[in-house]
Amino acid sequence: MVCVRPDELRALERCGAFAGILRPGCNVIGCDVCGCCYTTRKASARVMENVVHVESKSKDNVFVSFTVAVQQEVMPEKAYEAIYKLNNPKQQIDSFVSDVIRAHAPKMTLDELFESKDELALTVKERLMKSMEEYGFSIHQALVTDISPEKKVRDAMNTINANRRLRIAAEDKAEADKILLVKAAEAEAEAKYLHGVGVARQRAAIVDGLKEAVCGEGKGHEMTVRDITELLLTTQYMDTLEKMASGNSTTVFVPSNLGSVGSVAQEIRNGILQGNAAGLGHSSAPDQQHMHAM
Repeated sequence: MVCVRPDELRALERCGAFAGILRPGCNVIGCDVCGCCYTTRKASARVMENVVHVESKSKDNVFVSFTVAVQQEVMPEKAYEAIYKLNNPKQQIDSFVSDVIRAHAPKMTLDELFESKDELALTVKERLMKSMEEYGFSIHQALVTDISPEKKVRDAMNTINANRRLRIAAEDKAEADKILLVKAAEAEAEAKYLHGVGVARQRAAIVDGLKEAVCGEGKGHEMTVRDITELLLTTQYMDTLEKMASGNSTTVFVPSNLGSVGSVAQEIRNGILQGNAAGLGHSSAPDQQHMHAM
């Protein structure tokens, strides 16, 4: 009697000749004499995995190590071929996988190998299915689980990728700095514009206030353009003196007799005219008068 488990296939031999495949369970095969008449050979009915390691060269002369996982199973209807035809199924599968890898890898570059991993696995599977079916094996799947170039090549690829990313980061940082500078310049221009508007409104308010304070609200006391200009120049002159006094200087020279508002405005106007004349190449005498006027 022979007991066959569900996960195995057994071939019965009678006096050395194949007699059939035993079914799972208890099988009565007959009387035997010291194991000479009846013998059995078994094969696993489970799906098995063979891991194949292959080394090949790519098109760009880089040696690459491939790891291919093959899942195969014995076909019950071809159990005789699986048990008797192949002496070492694993070695046969390794040979077929190595042949396919070494036939296709030299035709592709390293980058193409990584991109075409699924196509390479499909080619291996198709080749194994056609070849191993003759020997009673069904190929369920062939997976290229790893493509590993030499360590120096991997380090070089990582360095290239790192430098590329650093360059992109530098470009992004430069673009960000440019945006900051542009925005700062726009903000400064806007601030100066608003400051100028504020100063203009301030001076207009000062002139209106002085005009109202001097002339009143009556229509008979209207000021001319000359009077308004003199008021504005005098106000600016006083503001300049105030800023000079609040600075780091400890001594400020101010004329003791300012005179009337008209005389102060006249002195400022004469000083500006004489300074412009000195800049056009006149003698130093106007410079001295300008210095005296200021």
